[in-house]
Amino acid sequence: MKIRVINPNTTSSMTEKIGEAAMRVAMPSTQIIASNPVSGPVSIESHFDEAISTIGVLEEVKIGEDEQTDAYIIACFGDPGLMAAREITRAPVIGIAEAAFHMASLISTRFSVVTTLGRTGIIAEHLLQNYGFSHHCRRVRAAEIPVLDLEEDPNLALDRIIEECLRAKAEDNIGAIVLGCGGMADLTAHIRQEVGLPIVEGVTAAVKLAESLVSLGLGTSKYGDLDFPRPKVFTGQFDHLSEYKKR
Repeated sequence: MKIRVINPNTTSSMTEKIGEAAMRVAMPSTQIIASNPVSGPVSIESHFDEAISTIGVLEEVKIGEDEQTDAYIIACFGDPGLMAAREITRAPVIGIAEAAFHMASLISTRFSVVTTLGRTGIIAEHLLQNYGFSHHCRRVRAAEIPVLDLEEDPNLALDRIIEECLRAKAEDNIGAIVLGCGGMADLTAHIRQEVGLPIVEGVTAAVKLAESLVSLGLGTSKYGDLDFPRPKVFTGQFDHLSEYKKR
């Protein structure tokens, strides 16, 4: 089984960390390929960043299709480009926010999300509503750290995340915490030890869901709105998309 884990930003050190976290939980027979686009934002912290990163995500899926990839993971908590990616492949495509919400709801009746910045917390709230998990989530909290601090000042970032998780445990009447950033993928065990609650991290959750779907022979439905896009001419810098071929 081959799973392509796509970091939608262009920070390769984060991609490496995400890939290592994915490999730790994958089955021995699963091949994890961690990648990121060549062009795009170095971190994703806004609707604008997400919009720019979406083309890079789709390009990575196109590369994966040429390599006969069995499943894809979008390793950013905003799940940028998720539905568009599902349109262009028959393989399962899983966003890490959606995966984490599902997993947390299976082990607790209420959870809180701890993310990086307050403004991205609003994006997480929108996803909770769109995915149908708002009634499971007590609160979306922000440690108020830029995403790149997870790479550039990891000790301080970890301390702030743990502090916010402890506040969630004390104040939110919850049974689990969801980590709201792909860049936190390597922190789960440490945070769980310090906080004493189940900690759900989206990259690893998505790997196990992807393996399950592939093992069950389930791929993205090509009936309805997730059917392949209708072929058409794209102009300018996107003209190469005119020749997109279905797998």
